[in-house]
Amino acid sequence: MARSRSGTRGRRGPRKPPRRPGDANSQVQTIDPRERGAIELPTTITVKELAELLAVNPADVIRELIKSGIFATINQLIDRDTASLVAGELGYEVAETIAPTAGVAIEGEEERAPAPAAKEVLFDEDDAQDLVTRAPIVTVMGHVDHGKTSLLDAIRTTEVAAGERGGITQHIGASEVERDGKRVVFLDTPGHEAFTAMRARGAKVTDIAVVVVAADDGVMPQTLEAISHAKAAKVPIVIALNKMDRPDANPDRVKTELSEAGVIVEDYGGDTPLVEVSARTRLGLDDLLDMILLVTDLQELKANPKRAAVGTIVEAQLDKNRGAIATAIVQTGTLRVGDVIVVGETFGKVRALENDLGKRITEAGPSSAVVVLGLSAVPEAGDILRVVADEKAARTMVESRQAEVAAKGGDGSGRATLEDLYRQIQAGQAKELRIILKADVSGSLGAITHALDQLNQDEIRINVLHEGAGDITDNDIMLSSASDAIIVGFNTKITETARRAADAEGVDVRLYDIIYKLTDDISAALQGLLEPEIIEVVEGRAEVRQIFRVGKSTVIAGCFVTDGRIVRGGARVWRNGKIVATDRIESLRRFRDDVREVERNYECGIGLAGYNDLEEGDIIECFTSQTVSRVLPS
Repeated sequence: MARSRSGTRGRRGPRKPPRRPGDANSQVQTIDPRERGAIELPTTITVKELAELLAVNPADVIRELIKSGIFATINQLIDRDTASLVAGELGYEVAETIAPTAGVAIEGEEERAPAPAAKEVLFDEDDAQDLVTRAPIVTVMGHVDHGKTSLLDAIRTTEVAAGERGGITQHIGASEVERDGKRVVFLDTPGHEAFTAMRARGAKVTDIAVVVVAADDGVMPQTLEAISHAKAAKVPIVIALNKMDRPDANPDRVKTELSEAGVIVEDYGGDTPLVEVSARTRLGLDDLLDMILLVTDLQELKANPKRAAVGTIVEAQLDKNRGAIATAIVQTGTLRVGDVIVVGETFGKVRALENDLGKRITEAGPSSAVVVLGLSAVPEAGDILRVVADEKAARTMVESRQAEVAAKGGDGSGRATLEDLYRQIQAGQAKELRIILKADVSGSLGAITHALDQLNQDEIRINVLHEGAGDITDNDIMLSSASDAIIVGFNTKITETARRAADAEGVDVRLYDIIYKLTDDISAALQGLLEPEIIEVVEGRAEVRQIFRVGKSTVIAGCFVTDGRIVRGGARVWRNGKIVATDRIESLRRFRDDVREVERNYECGIGLAGYNDLEEGDIIECFTSQTVSRVLPS
């Protein structure tokens, strides 16, 4: 089952020590994490019992489950692997032994212990000795005619010719090559469309994006799309400048066009590596692999092969002889024959594994491309693969997932809209409005971009993930879905297939034919992102004319209101033109009655919360704080 993804994050301790579950018959053992003891978990436990065991709100447990793609109710049973994932994310250490199921004594527990693949070893800093360096997973993208497929074929052929461990057949969907004893895994996806489709489903499988650009053709619209998708995924980019063997190759022009697209290569003082290659002559292929490994070293990619496997489906199909088969990238842990796996809305038991050479293997470690046989149905690309304890737990998880999806009428993923941006900001998201901009002609793009730039503020900004001329297409919908961006079209239209995709994904598409209407809407959205301004309003002033002492420490000032009105709230004490104290009015009286306010030219008694050194002649100034919505400057 999935484990904590916070391998590079610090452990977060709980706010308070755990207590025993409310069920008096529960046999789940609880151990104070402050004593750094390991928590024992049963083979199954309800969400509510787990929350009580960890001394957290059940909503926190459900939130962690949702992050892993598991939609569970408070009384639903979850397996030990899932519970370990949640415990790890919330800062607890989990014992490798299994506690008895809550309220049930399990006989023969030793015989029913999990297989080695499901061995619980938390993926965090305390288990750093179990982390090993893993191979990078690389996606190759680019314009359709710029040689992406030829480049991949050349890399595979080079490795085979060198007598090293070669790539796999193209239909498997991934390729593995070696360079100086180090592996590199290439995803043979059709391009940025599949790359983003997987990311839109929550799959973060790519470590590096290689963008192929033809040296004789330059930056094309699909090149810009590939760059936009890689940036939105926040993965490092390596530019492969292909077709350098062509006589009309012009690398300087390409570098300039890349700079105009916001990609500054290292030769121009930026931080994006560029390698000149030729798929036909195999020029620079070793340099490209070396650059990929260098970028990999900077990322320090690691995984724990001892834990239960977690991976992502690259592609899947139904074979009439072998049933459902899926190509998976194992991202962490070790996948073994016999493991019970959950993949999206299906599950099964691994009957066989095939490696990159098409040979049967018994296990696959981190960053391995492997064909999995044994699923009960064909999963979708981007589905997360997880090893679970047994088929009962797998069935429960899948049924819960299907029920949640059916109840929500889709995958339940919320997308950004202009209306809900303020709500998202209040929930703690970044102050950024992401936009995909499409217009009828390039000239319109420049005018709109300039107008949007005028709306940027220090606190909030408009991030145009991608811009281009032409209709709004399926690719724009996928990028928006994966990046929570809003699509803005000017004097353009949306294709019918893109409209259906937008409806299915919940993507907000706005079409305009007048620029000021476009900017007015965006301005209104940004005003929702602005933090409201808190200002002080001086309500009134009163002169201290007599001091009354009540008891040992309480002081009441007999005052005369000289200006405005006096109300309970903030207060400043002025003496000889200087502020000597800032406090608040705790009591306000007219004779013996408590009152809410006292108007000008009336007497009153004022008691401050903490300041008792008042003197006759002091001026007490009362003020209130008001929240004022901020408006962008016109």
